[in-house]
Amino acid sequence: MPRFLSAKPDARLITLPWETPLAEWPEESLVALPRGISRHVVRFVRVGTDVYAVKEVLEHLARHEYRLLRDLTRLDTPSVQPVGVVTTRIDRDGGPLDPILITKHLQFSLPYRSLFSRGVRQDTVNRLVDAMVVLLARLHLIGFLWGDVSLSNTLFRRDAGSFAAYLVDAETGELHDQLSDGQREHDLQIARVNLFGEFCDLEAGGLLDANLDPLTLVQTIESRYRELWLELTEVEEFDGSEMHRIEGRVRRLNALGFDVAELDITTDFAGSTIRIQPKVVDAGHHSRRLLRLTGLDTEENQARRLLNDLDAYRARTDQQGADESIVAHQWLTNRFEPVVNLVPNEMRKKLEPAELYHEVLEHRWFMGEKAGREIPISEAAQSYMDDVLQNLPDEQIALSAMESMGPLANPFDPSQGYVDDETDKPYDPWEDAGEAPGEDEPPAQEYLDIAALRARAARG
Repeated sequence: MPRFLSAKPDARLITLPWETPLAEWPEESLVALPRGISRHVVRFVRVGTDVYAVKEVLEHLARHEYRLLRDLTRLDTPSVQPVGVVTTRIDRDGGPLDPILITKHLQFSLPYRSLFSRGVRQDTVNRLVDAMVVLLARLHLIGFLWGDVSLSNTLFRRDAGSFAAYLVDAETGELHDQLSDGQREHDLQIARVNLFGEFCDLEAGGLLDANLDPLTLVQTIESRYRELWLELTEVEEFDGSEMHRIEGRVRRLNALGFDVAELDITTDFAGSTIRIQPKVVDAGHHSRRLLRLTGLDTEENQARRLLNDLDAYRARTDQQGADESIVAHQWLTNRFEPVVNLVPNEMRKKLEPAELYHEVLEHRWFMGEKAGREIPISEAAQSYMDDVLQNLPDEQIALSAMESMGPLANPFDPSQGYVDDETDKPYDPWEDAGEAPGEDEPPAQEYLDIAALRARAARG
């Protein structure tokens, strides 16, 4: 009988075929999901309504990664959630098998190769780059040395028009009290090599925009990381007449999604020069505030957008002096929940609630620009359901539909996905731009094209 090391064990996992090498697990135990490139055997399994990622790896590596992922979860760092380690596996002939690390599948996420499978626009690549930079900076802030920075070890989720990056593979990671400059540079050096190779691979496969150069992309990631790191850690000096710069520094950090827990402020003997440096910074300023006010657990950009709508609701209802928690409850009851509840049951797996509400706000703005008036949120929500949402693919894994999606590319490895049509590229649910319309053909969804709206308004 194998041994399970887990802080929160799931008894349903015991029934899985642990006596079988992971590469030979039966098809009925697996789920076909897109996954990144891995040096180990990785599969996805379904247990009830939950989906887990299982990776066959040496015992000391499995235990090391499990402990690191638990630490990252405790430190509220974007990473997959560890479930446990299965050891002392023995096959039917009595031979030893490698242990297995179990993690929870991150819903609404995709590996980078799935994002690029149909080709992505340049601005989308820039948003992916930004998400990667923020993830690396957040890891370095808590003293985490990644050791294998790459797109393959990252998952991406939509975050109010941007992306949020999550660490997937912590096998080579180390957690320290604080990283030295040399350790950070070591991670950057690894990032340069790995990311350049991955972008070149995409370019060779025709999946990278012709205007994007792999070397330029890697240099952009490095330069953006250095700019963000300076903003987070740089010592700033100014004289006593520029005290407003303290608040300005805090506001810039908050805008980047980082909360300033403490500032180190010192002055010289004459009191004419002031030095400030963020002492403790952490990510998630807006998401923590939204969670505290409403109980909604969202990505950072989603939280920022929802909080902006909450502030607008406060002004619209003339409650500037009211208790913030009371107004937040009213907003949740009168704005957010009615919009989410409008979604028909058959469409609830298309977008998670926070992203759906953000999309409705965007749709409402475009409708207002087109109509030249303010659109009620209920009207915009219904229009979004009718005209946009029903045409979107499910972003949540529809487990019940797995068997109806066509033949598997490899019957013995459903995680490789389904057979691709020779004439069609794999479908990318996030970059469904469609074919460009002809000169005489109007866009299929004109209300989403702000440039066209403004041009038509100017003509009319």
